[in-house]
Amino acid sequence: MALRRGKDRAEAAAPEGGRLAVELRGVTRTYGRGRGTVHALRGIELGLERGSFTAVMGPSGSGKSTFLQCAAGLDRPSAGTVRLGGTEITGMGENKLTELRRTRLGFVFQAFNLLPSLTVEQNVLLPLRLAGQRPDRRRAAEVLAQVGLDDKARRRPGELSGGQQQRVAIARALVTRPDVVFADEPTGALDTTTAAEVLGLLRSAVDGLGATVVMVTHDPVAAAYADRVLFLADGRITDHLERGDAQQIAARMAALTRRVTPVYEEAAA
Repeated sequence: MALRRGKDRAEAAAPEGGRLAVELRGVTRTYGRGRGTVHALRGIELGLERGSFTAVMGPSGSGKSTFLQCAAGLDRPSAGTVRLGGTEITGMGENKLTELRRTRLGFVFQAFNLLPSLTVEQNVLLPLRLAGQRPDRRRAAEVLAQVGLDDKARRRPGELSGGQQQRVAIARALVTRPDVVFADEPTGALDTTTAAEVLGLLRSAVDGLGATVVMVTHDPVAAAYADRVLFLADGRITDHLERGDAQQIAARMAALTRRVTPVYEEAAA
């Protein structure tokens, strides 16, 4: 299933001279104080180009959840700067940050996070409503068609399979034409076949719409859909792999896991 091309939209959204969708400079994140301090991120330096698909992997406790939260403006770094779509968000007030997340970012989570009382169409339109924009039913129909659910607009999430619900979540993430889509274990609750369909949609969003996707995953098969895989350990980017296959990615992860002892629980990240 291929998504319709949106190259003109992607180019129009880019600020002059700005090719980076995500930029982290010297980003650190610590929790606690004194001897109990946990260093979740240690000086992350990273720039991700627009229209790219990046997977982030690492052993439990490596800092990948904290990385996603800081990059997406869901958590504030202890030091360093974060820029999204050319806009620095590090010192941004909470109201403006909330507005930016609603209008310029998309999110896809393992648990789908659909509202069961709303129809599929209403769930997809929710980011526009929360941003104070007029709901655009034509736009909802467009993104639902792109994920193959144009005939499910009036259904409720409970009437759909898990894979269909995740497709709705992807449509919701794309409805605002975001600068970046952040995906946190988007296939963790899906079977192998359905996971492949969902990952294919994320890949098509990059190739066909010029979207930028940043995905945290533990699955080498999922990571193989990305252009680049970043490997985190002890709060640092220790390795990367360009266009690797699942076997290569799994081998890198195995080698990394053997070398690393986690210093905190991933849940704390």
